[in-house]
Amino acid sequence: MGKIESFRQLEAWQEAHRLVLIVYQVTKAFPSDERFGLVAQIRRAAISIPANIVEGFKRRGIQDKLRFYNISEGSLEEIKYYCILSKDLGYISSSDDLTSQSETVGRLLNGLIRSTENRL
Repeated sequence: MGKIESFRQLEAWQEAHRLVLIVYQVTKAFPSDERFGLVAQIRRAAISIPANIVEGFKRRGIQDKLRFYNISEGSLEEIKYYCILSKDLGYISSSDDLTSQSETVGRLLNGLIRSTENRL
């Protein structure tokens, strides 16, 4: 594999972006009274994942990179909770797609972090 020159080449970013698209699709069906509540929260957390990967990618220092990748991990955990909450509230019948994509993003993000830590 050659040198990665753009965040778009990062598989972790690609799958995190895919997660955002899934979150937007799923939350379209949420009740309108959740528009400024749960919908806003879950979307904000979802967007934070690839956005922080992008910001970390562009940072020059390894510790800076790791800090942003860690923020992505925190946002990913938020998404996992919002999936549980959404299912418990009856807004979604199954969180399988969201859960599966979240796990994929988590594995890739862990790999990105390990790879970055190895450069220390």
